[in-house]
Amino acid sequence: MKKLNTKSVILLIALLLFPFQSNAQKIERAPIESEELPCITFWNKLIPRYIKGQFAGSIGMLSAGVGWNYGKGHWETDMLLGYIPKNTDRHAMATFTLKQNYIPWKVPLSNRFDFEPLSCGLFLNTLFDDDFWVKNPEKYPKGYYSFSTKVRIHVFVSERFTYKFKRQDMFAKSISFFYELSTSDLYLINAINNSYLKPKDYLSLAFGIKLQIF
Repeated sequence: MKKLNTKSVILLIALLLFPFQSNAQKIERAPIESEELPCITFWNKLIPRYIKGQFAGSIGMLSAGVGWNYGKGHWETDMLLGYIPKNTDRHAMATFTLKQNYIPWKVPLSNRFDFEPLSCGLFLNTLFDDDFWVKNPEKYPKGYYSFSTKVRIHVFVSERFTYKFKRQDMFAKSISFFYELSTSDLYLINAINNSYLKPKDYLSLAFGIKLQIF
């Protein structure tokens, strides 16, 4: 895909974010027999539990997607679509990110507020663009590039504040705000091999919001 416009990216994100809620309601309201319970339980687990949006962070200027909580709330898995706007050197591009979060503990600040002082993990990010590749194109000698230009592995640390809504009939159960520091495999290698680099050269800062639906 050589070019990508803003409308295409917005449509992709909308398709990813919004259908799951209506599907969840259909499953919950439909009358079921006891022998159908295992199947319903399986499909319920596939329904995303939250919506997440992020600004910056090496996965696009803006990104949004869905995710799942499990392991008593200590683990989260995100699927995000990102958008890199057009600039003078390159056309607009879309990204996809698969992210694994680990939250060891949370600190209750009040009945409504929680603070998560540490969230960490890793994520894989790729570009939907033919100008980048996983393996060296045939036009380059074997081993010319020792890394993929299409897929990056990142590690991150984060902190998060959560507000739990009082009304149970709202669209979301809670809203969280977070910031995140991350670096990629390539940035980390450059930082180790080039001592003159400063943290701003290999660390990326992101801000985001999470709406817990279920």
